[in-house]
Amino acid sequence: MCIVALAWQVLDDLPLCLISNRDEFYHRPSSQLHAWFDSPIIAGQDLQSGGTWMGVTQQGRWAIVTNFRDGQDKQTYPTTRGQLIQDFLESDQTPIRFAQELETKQCDYAGFNLFVGDQQQAVYMSNRGEAPQVLAKGVFVVSNGLMTDDWEKTKHLRKRFTQEFLPMMQLSSIPQQDLQNAVWDILEDERKIIPDLLPNTGINTEMEELLSSTFIQSPIYGTRCSNFLKIGHSQIDWIEKTQQGEYSSDLVNIQCDIQN
Repeated sequence: MCIVALAWQVLDDLPLCLISNRDEFYHRPSSQLHAWFDSPIIAGQDLQSGGTWMGVTQQGRWAIVTNFRDGQDKQTYPTTRGQLIQDFLESDQTPIRFAQELETKQCDYAGFNLFVGDQQQAVYMSNRGEAPQVLAKGVFVVSNGLMTDDWEKTKHLRKRFTQEFLPMMQLSSIPQQDLQNAVWDILEDERKIIPDLLPNTGINTEMEELLSSTFIQSPIYGTRCSNFLKIGHSQIDWIEKTQQGEYSSDLVNIQCDIQN
């Protein structure tokens, strides 16, 4: 499922600042954040269908996908959504050109929201109702509806991201550890939305409520990892926190210079 909040061209000397959660069935195999063999991609990896949910390259390209939730969609699709990220990161197309070409074959995929970008341009699209659009500078939050959908879940994350976290990012005196702790506090928020304010995505109310928190926990499905990504003009800094259980986690931090 997943949720993402990103600040695009908002912070000085930091074109992209992004936080996100990846939600998935616990039994689905995946690998942690790493540099892929024989590929420019740095990302985690889905070991069941291939591809990934979020990734970068040392050239400053980046991409992230979330599922579009539609409980009435019973179709099967020929191509995994994780391939979208890999295809963009391994290409040399501009973000908007990639998205425009993808639009011609978007019916091959289950519902998705997709952000693709480099240091100069960021693009959003969804194959469930949003044509490719170049993003102006600003804050963008997407979960499992369209970016234009005003879900309480995304409004809650936007509020915390813009009012609590981004002001901290603008203070050079804030220790990096404090920034990390703030990110995990926001992304591990288990606050549920009251039933009257839940969206109607075609699933039952109990499941809708379970999925309404930023951080999801259930016996078989939940938040598998949380991410804090910064892409500056010369460096990429990505911290992934893999959730391994109620009281344990594992951190992977990759820092690399951008190769223009």
